[in-house]
Amino acid sequence: MVDLELERGVAVITIDRPQARNAIAPATMDELDKALDEAEGAGALVVRGGGDRAFVSGGDLKELAAIRTEDEAVAMALRMRGVCDRIAAFPAPVIAALNGHALGGGAEVAVAADIRVAADDVRIGFTQSTLAIMPAWGGAERLAALVGPGRALLLAGAGTVLGAAEAERLGLVDVVLPRSSFEEGWRSLAASLATGAAREIKRVVAGGLSADEAARAFARLWVADEHWEAAERVMNRAR
Repeated sequence: MVDLELERGVAVITIDRPQARNAIAPATMDELDKALDEAEGAGALVVRGGGDRAFVSGGDLKELAAIRTEDEAVAMALRMRGVCDRIAAFPAPVIAALNGHALGGGAEVAVAADIRVAADDVRIGFTQSTLAIMPAWGGAERLAALVGPGRALLLAGAGTVLGAAEAERLGLVDVVLPRSSFEEGWRSLAASLATGAAREIKRVVAGGLSADEAARAFARLWVADEHWEAAERVMNRAR
């Protein structure tokens, strides 16, 4: 089951399949697509797992075991890659709130987000090679963009599982929070990013904007009422 919560401009998608440690089944892919449709227009998006044991434990091997031909495997890989691509292309900032371990396909979902926030007892790893397969949902490419191609090959090729602190050191995780304040922490961060300014900054840091387009994005924010209200508050404090 995939749940969607919308509150104060933040959309929270929760993958909640406790019987399978939040593993991704074919029906989960359809539910994620629907949730992303319904989250359209949110100021920020959070993807998380239900409970506190697993973010996403990968693909649901019991359900995916029915896939036995190359064509079927290609279709499944492209289906879930499309979901991850949608997460990555979401117009507003996207946070993966790693409430539990993110392994295999779960790590691929995590790196589709702009920012990864992890509880300090979480582990993350591209463990597909331990099943004699490879990341299929765009995770290898995204991992390489985060940590470099050599380190990506080392981590994914060996199926290395990292603790939260080591993952943060390597740039795979952006923020590590104590378990006791994890929920409050990611919610506060999401709220702070649910702004028009953060949306435009995401466009700029993603690349592909010309200098003129970036300047015009700035100018749209400059002339907006929100900017002048904030500026007035700052100027009043300085008086």
